[in-house]
Amino acid sequence: MMSRVQKGLVAGFAATIVVSVLEIANLMLGPWAASFPRLLSVMLQMPDTMAVGWVAHFLVGTFVLGPAFGVLCPRLPTDTPESKGIVFAIGAFILMGLTVAPAVGALGGRPVGMFFMQAGFGTFAWMIATHAIYGIVLGNVYGRMVQRDKRVGAMPGAAPAH
Repeated sequence: MMSRVQKGLVAGFAATIVVSVLEIANLMLGPWAASFPRLLSVMLQMPDTMAVGWVAHFLVGTFVLGPAFGVLCPRLPTDTPESKGIVFAIGAFILMGLTVAPAVGALGGRPVGMFFMQAGFGTFAWMIATHAIYGIVLGNVYGRMVQRDKRVGAMPGAAPAH
């Protein structure tokens, strides 16, 4: 049996992989919008080192957002794990767009503006879409692991599920 935090780590990693594939498609076929790893590298004041943005993208998606979702999931409104994931991911985007993104310019970095709007409306729309997809995958993978633990826990002689 895995804890909620461990399930969140696994689900966060899976969701980050899916969004990364979308970001790679955006970079190779588009770009339709500024990629999130590019924006992160700008925010981290290393605009010419996109690898820094990719590392930050994986670290935050897997080790921050995933476990946070695991902890918060039972308290989130809505009925399905996927809709809980969307609520969580869009909430994370709103929090980041209102705090971290505007603070970059104030701290002396290249300004990206509230909700990254200085990168254009296409980037804003792309960010909402990819965060929603992240949330769907996050919730789906997390929900499947919870259901698996419930099935295993229901077996005679098994430890209780979390």
